Amino acid sequence: MKNQIIEQTKVYVRNELGEDATGHDWFHVDRVRRNALHICQEEKIGEPFIIEMAALLHDIPDEKLNESAEKGKEKLASFFQRITLPDEAKNHIIQIIESISYKGGRKTELKTVEAKIVQDADRLDAIGAIGIARAFAYGGKKGQLIYDPNIAIRAEMSLDEYRKGKSTSIHHFYEKLLKLKDLMNTEAARKMAESRQQMMVVFLEQFYQEWDEQEL
Repeated sequence: MKNQIIEQTKVYVRNELGEDATGHDWFHVDRVRRNALHICQEEKIGEPFIIEMAALLHDIPDEKLNESAEKGKEKLASFFQRITLPDEAKNHIIQIIESISYKGGRKTELKTVEAKIVQDADRLDAIGAIGIARAFAYGGKKGQLIYDPNIAIRAEMSLDEYRKGKSTSIHHFYEKLLKLKDLMNTEAARKMAESRQQMMVVFLEQFYQEWDEQEL
């Protein structure tokens, strides 16, 4: 029964996000799913079914990918009407999805180990080589510049500023991506984040070297 629900959910998410060009496509979701299950196995904690379902559905209601946050919630609720799941499981999955987003760095209390694991898996996909590629895909889709040295890095920002304020893809590294390694909840994710963090540091060093050469 659980396997059937997982397969049904995979098909639904593939259909909904398969063509997304912001870095929130099916391949992103599948990497988050696989990393979440890997962390679950490594840490020997959490309910795998809840973790897998939350990982699969985590971007469905995302306000970035919907007309509004409300429309996103309606979309997720509509999907839950198609599958047979106890209310307790549905509510747990929804609670995970609603609590794991970065939202400009404001700390949201994660109530369950499942939420911590899915958040770690999602954040792992935001860093490293894939994280770099996704950052520029999303920045381009939003119409952001690659870089402008005259724009200040924002240390603190409201959710509205985080979503809509003037920034660049390079600034996004400092405003979010480089902070994620130290925000991991599990030891397994912290270990996985090490090499990815180093990849971003090396990339930025090379980027600035080439940028400065451009201006000589």
